Amino acid sequence: MTTGRWIRFACILGLWLFLVYIVWTRAEHNFMTLFAIVASGIIVFVPLYKKYIRK
Repeated sequence: MTTGRWIRFACILGLWLFLVYIVWTRAEHNFMTLFAIVASGIIVFVPLYKKYIRK
């Protein structure tokens, strides 16, 4: 991966972690909150993994 791709990947990761932090601190801690966080991680990072890392 080139430097530009690493920077884009890091920006997306940072944004996702920031949004997860917001949801985790302001929502109730139950199964649905955890499920939403895990599902969003899968939706965001599986396509990125397939596009940039696994070639």
